[in-house]
Amino acid sequence: MAEGAHSHTKKYLIIFVVLAVLTAVEIAIPEMKLQYSLHAGSLSLLAVIKAGLVGWYYMHLEFESKWLKFISLIPISAFIYAVALMLETGAR
Repeated sequence: MAEGAHSHTKKYLIIFVVLAVLTAVEIAIPEMKLQYSLHAGSLSLLAVIKAGLVGWYYMHLEFESKWLKFISLIPISAFIYAVALMLETGAR
């Protein structure tokens, strides 16, 4: 390895395991007897968390400028809108 370079393998493996566990939780949630709003909200939240982890670590957003980090957070508004729609649909 070049001088000054270091391996990120351990960090990537930890994130991979975390993503695998979150995926297992996503698979288990529909089998639970919960209200629709809890199903929809928890699955949506897990999806956003997973997307954030992928963006932050695998797409290297942790090393980007504050402006680019802010721009990458804008799609969160779509998540908030989608959750609001799901909660409205479940309330009927």
